[in-house]
Amino acid sequence: MKAILFVGHGSRDPEGNDQVRQFIDNMRANWDESFLVETCFLEFERPTVNQGIDLCVEKGTNHVYVIPIMLLQAGHSKIHIPAVIDEAKEKYPQVRFTYGRPIGVHEETFEILKTRLAEIGEDLDHPPSDTAILLLGRGGSDPDANSDLYKISRLLWEKTKYKLVEPAFMGVTNPLVDEGIERCIKLGAVKVIILPYFLFTGILIKRLENMMAEFAEQYPQIEFQLAGYFGYHPKLQTILKDRVEEAVGDEVKMNCDTCQFRLLAMEHVHHHHHHDHDHEHDHDHHHEHEHEHEHEHEHEHEHEHEHHHHDHGQETILVHEGQKAGNLK
Repeated sequence: MKAILFVGHGSRDPEGNDQVRQFIDNMRANWDESFLVETCFLEFERPTVNQGIDLCVEKGTNHVYVIPIMLLQAGHSKIHIPAVIDEAKEKYPQVRFTYGRPIGVHEETFEILKTRLAEIGEDLDHPPSDTAILLLGRGGSDPDANSDLYKISRLLWEKTKYKLVEPAFMGVTNPLVDEGIERCIKLGAVKVIILPYFLFTGILIKRLENMMAEFAEQYPQIEFQLAGYFGYHPKLQTILKDRVEEAVGDEVKMNCDTCQFRLLAMEHVHHHHHHDHDHEHDHDHHHEHEHEHEHEHEHEHEHEHEHHHHDHGQETILVHEGQKAGNLK
């Protein structure tokens, strides 16, 4: 038996975790009975990734396809999930593991975004020239993920007729949402649509909903609207189905097993995603943004060097620019 193990981020908000489970339940019909389909979480919720792998093995699988339900490639997908897979390979040498890739820049994400705009009454064929779209991401300490949001905002501009499409982040990095709104207004917007680049609800989405009244009070001359997050959109099923089929067909164009950045980082970084990845946080963290970001306090090393993955067939070559392994913290 082969198993597809979907890995959600996990949230302190039970509703967000329930949405992940329901979404995967809705997807089970995509695969025949020869595939076991399970859901786990990186943090804040059970089963953890370790527990999800244990469950798959207990049910008799000999090959686990680990598929991250994450929008962009950052610390979780580059470091934390591969670390758990490393542990599982040692624990279960008889089981094969294949790691899929995050959603990334996928064509169907733009169809989801356009649907969410149409749902709030936007005329996508004839949008007013003074309406701005503020594409709002989670924000993290990984430059790759942050720059991908910029690329996505540009592609959304290319694929729609809006004159203003600006990126912003909920936390960790700039521009934050307030800065994004200010920029839209300076560029001539009299209406700002905040378009969340989020998969499901959670602490940050609900915080954003509460912030809308503050924006209206702060900028009484500006009209604000909040569009929906991805949620149960059928195109999201299409995207994750693509990522599973890549993994099953050995077509994933990344290789975390031989990524020297990851291997060196694992030697130098002591992160709290070790072993069980339980994250019940008995010691009660109170970091900004409730850990809904990409753990800025853990990934400072990601700012201290740049790395680029270049695809060459099925191989990935890693290039370090001007940094030695000893400089990793």
